[in-house]
Amino acid sequence: MQKVLNLFDFKQKVNYKTEILSGITVALALVPEAIAFAMIPGFSPLTGLYAAFVMALITSVFGGRPGMISGATGAVAVIFIGLILELKNHFADISPTQILNYVFATVIIAGILQIITGLLKLGKFIRLVPHPVMFGFVNGLAIIIFMAQFPNFYQKGTSNLLETSAFTMMLGLTMLTMLIIWGLPKLTKAVPSSLVAILVVSALVIGFGIDTMTVADTMNAGETIKGGFPPLSIPTIPFTLETFKIIFPYAAIVAGVGLIESLLTLNIVDEITDTRGNSNKECIAQGSANILSGFLSGMGGCGMIGQSLINTSAGARARLSGITAAVMLLFFIMFGSSFIEKLPMAALVGLMFMVAIGTFEWASFKTFKKMPNSDVVVMVLVTLITAITHNLAVAVLSGVIIAALAYSWENAKRIRARKYTDNQGIKHYEIFGPLFFGSTTAFAEKFDIQNDPKEIIIDFAESRVADMSGIEALNKITERYAKVGKKVHLKHLSRDCVDLLKNAEAIIDVNILEDPTYKVVPGKIA
Repeated sequence: MQKVLNLFDFKQKVNYKTEILSGITVALALVPEAIAFAMIPGFSPLTGLYAAFVMALITSVFGGRPGMISGATGAVAVIFIGLILELKNHFADISPTQILNYVFATVIIAGILQIITGLLKLGKFIRLVPHPVMFGFVNGLAIIIFMAQFPNFYQKGTSNLLETSAFTMMLGLTMLTMLIIWGLPKLTKAVPSSLVAILVVSALVIGFGIDTMTVADTMNAGETIKGGFPPLSIPTIPFTLETFKIIFPYAAIVAGVGLIESLLTLNIVDEITDTRGNSNKECIAQGSANILSGFLSGMGGCGMIGQSLINTSAGARARLSGITAAVMLLFFIMFGSSFIEKLPMAALVGLMFMVAIGTFEWASFKTFKKMPNSDVVVMVLVTLITAITHNLAVAVLSGVIIAALAYSWENAKRIRARKYTDNQGIKHYEIFGPLFFGSTTAFAEKFDIQNDPKEIIIDFAESRVADMSGIEALNKITERYAKVGKKVHLKHLSRDCVDLLKNAEAIIDVNILEDPTYKVVPGKIA
């Protein structure tokens, strides 16, 4: 019994009212996004809603980050466009039902890959994402959330703005929603301002019969969000190597994109709540949710930063809010579809505008003059790549690569050598800075082989050999001195450097010439 209580975070103090009300708000915000994301690859609204229900429920119960919300996402939905095109190229007469079977199979395989990632404890590598990349990711995502609301101000399926009266009404109701969300917490925090804003604006629209865009207007003719419990869908596809070759690359991309977005969202919620989630546990939960989603007619998904911020900004900190959101979403699908379809899009657009404003790291502007130029460049580039491509995985990976290259470049310039000749005529090179692939050229330029005396000492007390390139650089230096009949001593190599050199002896002729009269410094090897 105690384990069950701990699972739902009942061991800690939970504000049940806040958790439940916040969960209801999140559920309302999940509906239009799940519908919109399902429509990106041409699926029915229920495919997105079922995925949102399963993802939210499983990750809320078993995930590594209480308070974080998962669901159907645009980042995953976009990947299926490529899969569908490839399926149509391979099978000219493939039907929409058959396409869905391949999609469900892809989601299931992606889930398996995510579980493997968690079991191998690879989730910790998200810590390698530098802070400027996090800033850029968050800012880019805020821009995406903000820009994604603009189509609601256009006539459906066109590039024409709504008629003047409709546009004015839409804008006015959106501003009213934002005003309530901003102003209510200054008066009371007894209930989530987001939920109050949605209910007030909806009551005005429905009560006064205001003609404005509703959730039903965002769907195609004949479509509805009304449905039952997610039906079992065992993918009926040929179990052949050809099938595997088609879907596996897309499953790997879904798994990678889903984990990157989920673990970054986890880190952001960690910072907001000043607590720490379990990244490996989250990987396993995300994978389990995707597997179940594939078997329950869902398109899969991952962590959602927008809904997670709605949840945490309302004060939710436990698993109950996510569980409530999932249960309420299913309730809307099964019993409340007629009400949800009447909700004004202006209320949900205003909510997402406030989420975008709250998501953007405005403090990042203050760091421009305080951060190194390379960090500023990385942050701006990740923001632009995220906002332009909408591919969060590419943006983050690009940022990590650029940051790593910038770090390597800076460290490559730090290799230095202090030179002097002692009373015995031995020349000393005291090396400062790491010796690795980026600094080998500068390292080699420090030595004057032709003019040096017969005996030299290269002292690594303030340096270390970091990789195979560093070993090769040492090898070449000792060879060059040996060719002119001069003796080299490598001193103060730390034990890990010595081990690295010994491991390399099988493939590189490591020329370590030791001086038996040189005293060993404690903890280091001459």
